[in-house]
Amino acid sequence: MHGILRQLVEASVSGEKPDAVNLAFMISVVESIKPRDAVEAMLVAQMVSVHVLAMRCAHHLAEACDLARHDSAVRALGRLARTFPAQIDALNRYRSQGEPAITVQNVSVGDGGKAIVGNVTQHASVVVKDKGPVAAARKERKGTGARRRRNAAVAKREGQA
Repeated sequence: MHGILRQLVEASVSGEKPDAVNLAFMISVVESIKPRDAVEAMLVAQMVSVHVLAMRCAHHLAEACDLARHDSAVRALGRLARTFPAQIDALNRYRSQGEPAITVQNVSVGDGGKAIVGNVTQHASVVVKDKGPVAAARKERKGTGARRRRNAAVAKREGQA
């Protein structure tokens, strides 16, 4: 951790000497993320440095007095702002060992229902429109049920008359 600390001191330099406030901030962020090993510590140190540099670029952008400085600050801030989320993703992938996290919050299986326990993969190409004889039978049954109810209602009215 000594090497990372030295690098954070160097990254916190503002002007000619380290900025104590920035350094304290950087160290507190590294501690709050709690890197588990050397790779995570290096990645977290980079993340903190990118954040601090992005804030410096934002400051330079706010104080830019000519177009060239404004454009330079905008480009640098844009690149740093895109880098930070990529680093967060990299840390999350490293911590999960490359496997996506899946959280199931509520599962409900009714009486007589079936549930699958394990890995399930469904591809869009597997889902097709049902045009076979089973679909035709379903449509016929739906029509038959409606006809049956209508015929029963007509018979009931005729029986009352």
